[in-house]
Amino acid sequence: MTRTMECITDWMLRQRWYAGKGRVPQLVEVSRAEWACDEPGVSIRVLLLRDTANVPPSLYHVPIVVRPTIPRGAGRSLIGRDEHDDYLFDAPFDPAYIPSLLRELGAPSVDSTGAPLEGRVHSGEQSNTSIIVNEHGGQPLMVKLFRLVQAGENPDVVLQAALSAAGSRAVPRVAGALRATWSDPLDPRAAADGHAAEPRTGHLAVAQEFVRDARDGWAIALESARDGTSFAADARALGALLAEVHATLAQHLPSREPSLGDVVGAIAGWHQRLAIATADAPELRALRPSIDAVYDAAHDEPWPALQRIHGDAHLGQALRRPDGGWVLVDFEGEPLRPLEDRTRLDSPVRDVAGVVRSFDYARGTVLAEHVGAAARRDGAGDSVTSVTPDGDVRTHDARPVRAEALSETAQRLDDWAREAREAFLEGYSEGSGLDLRSHRALLDAFELDKAVYEAMYEARNRPTWLPIPLAAVERLVAPANAHQR
Repeated sequence: MTRTMECITDWMLRQRWYAGKGRVPQLVEVSRAEWACDEPGVSIRVLLLRDTANVPPSLYHVPIVVRPTIPRGAGRSLIGRDEHDDYLFDAPFDPAYIPSLLRELGAPSVDSTGAPLEGRVHSGEQSNTSIIVNEHGGQPLMVKLFRLVQAGENPDVVLQAALSAAGSRAVPRVAGALRATWSDPLDPRAAADGHAAEPRTGHLAVAQEFVRDARDGWAIALESARDGTSFAADARALGALLAEVHATLAQHLPSREPSLGDVVGAIAGWHQRLAIATADAPELRALRPSIDAVYDAAHDEPWPALQRIHGDAHLGQALRRPDGGWVLVDFEGEPLRPLEDRTRLDSPVRDVAGVVRSFDYARGTVLAEHVGAAARRDGAGDSVTSVTPDGDVRTHDARPVRAEALSETAQRLDDWAREAREAFLEGYSEGSGLDLRSHRALLDAFELDKAVYEAMYEARNRPTWLPIPLAAVERLVAPANAHQR
């Protein structure tokens, strides 16, 4: 292993976007591109690295800036030193990279005075790296670098570009995209079909309008739930926006009526995820017959046409502009899922269910805040693990805290979430012409599948949050809810 690969390996372990947590990367260089750089003595390398420690092997996009010295203030982005004693830097944090990146994207790289545009890395990204360029200028952009690369058409590029081309203001305007072509004998899909030597192509980045002073829907919803103010108007507008996005995508990209095989395949996927989830969240086992019944009930329901959808819709993917209008972002779907799954035609009800689950999470988050505060006041500990049906809150030391004072808060939050949910569904139904009441069993099944996935995720990563999806599962399979289907 070269010194370059050694220092990148050590550095990658510390990156939030590295998917192989708990493993040491085994990196193999698949592709290298050299970009022109305006700064003398400095070079830019764009690497595609295959991590064979992951199963299946992952492909990472790693752009680096190579310098003979360490500039003042650049220490935080230092990767290490290569075999030529040059210093390697994480490119998104290096000013020399920004103009070169913009030129590759076909976007302007200088301002009105001819000065190179500057950028800053957005701190909130995990699976990708986003750079805000010309933030205080006339036409600010956000460039998203896809760190995990897969051969094919990235839906974050394709779907937003289709919506932009249609003149939709429901998404930030797309300004350009960057692709790469590589030949990789370690590509598991290439090896499987016997064409390992054939070149593959995929997206590395997309540039789009940066919406200044926008707030994400999750933060706005939490603020509303905490303050006890209605979120209904925002929820209704967000439902109408999602309906508009679905209609535009259906008009400009493929769609078709679902076949029996589509329905059976989707339901089989729900059952399979449930089987996996019960291993992580044993609390689901007793509910499994009731969950299976909800899934099976969706078989005989009328399914709307399949089409391209957002794929990971929730309140955090919605931004509210300063003028009050909403936009949707991050159409990549779940980045760790195979690209084939993320580009498949799917039911728009999946997106609806994703947003609906967000209202429940906002309710649960605020309730947990109140419960935690009450537990600390009563000396019962700092960590809440469950809320019992009779209103007792149990902390990590299993001491119950009588939460009578929280019952009013809990009821208020129940009312808040119910109002937001109904308003969102009304907005979507009015905008789409799809009466979701006639698809109640289907919506319940998609929402239940999402809640089961959430239970599995929380059991693995945030056990104190597990009561939120478990309560949703119990609600969705309750006999009273079944009678309404």
